[in-house]
Amino acid sequence: MNKIYPSAALALKDIVTDGQLLAVGGFGLCGIPEALIDALRDTGVRDLTVISNNAGVDGFGLGKLLETRQISKMISSYVGENKEFERQYLAGELQLEFTPQGTLAEKLRAGGAGIPAFYVRTGVGTLVAEGKESRVFDGHVHILEQSLVPDVSLVKAWKADKSGNLLFRRTARNFNPAVAMAGKITVVEVEEIVETGTFDPDSVHLPGIYVNRIVLNANPEKRIEKRTITEKTNKEGV
Repeated sequence: MNKIYPSAALALKDIVTDGQLLAVGGFGLCGIPEALIDALRDTGVRDLTVISNNAGVDGFGLGKLLETRQISKMISSYVGENKEFERQYLAGELQLEFTPQGTLAEKLRAGGAGIPAFYVRTGVGTLVAEGKESRVFDGHVHILEQSLVPDVSLVKAWKADKSGNLLFRRTARNFNPAVAMAGKITVVEVEEIVETGTFDPDSVHLPGIYVNRIVLNANPEKRIEKRTITEKTNKEGV
């Protein structure tokens, strides 16, 4: 089975539709599938519910889909870097399901593992717990969280072989493996594609069984979310 597609546009052409639940890997702007996000924008699909740790920044990453109003709901743990997100949310134009970061990661991991729901202490006594079933374990209240199984997952990896086995690079791994596992259809954007059998099996971060389609983006922008530098000082500390 050939998993390699010549472009991000062709990889998404017959699998994305209005009203879908999508998951997108990344943390901030680290490890985001830039080409796939652009291709998703260009499809024009709308009314999307998007699962992602955050919503990119204005004009980049998922921020592009907010500008075109293609996202109607976000399931996220942090959204503080995007002014357009804030504007739409406060104006009632965008729904938001805030989810603690660890819970969000587990909802995706559990979805990929076929676990429909799980109990967790995080969020007890807060807005997160409203309307959710609760039980006591070991003397502590836990709330029931449902797993997430997106219709389509968009993932960024460093390298893939032709069978879809993936290697991630350092912190760019972040949410990507869990997002890949959870999706009914998973599309992965990579910087390099090699022959099957190239990787040492012990070095593979995610097996190809979770990957349906692969797109090459050899030169992603990899924009830095916030550039922070330390000013040099002289011997007197000035």
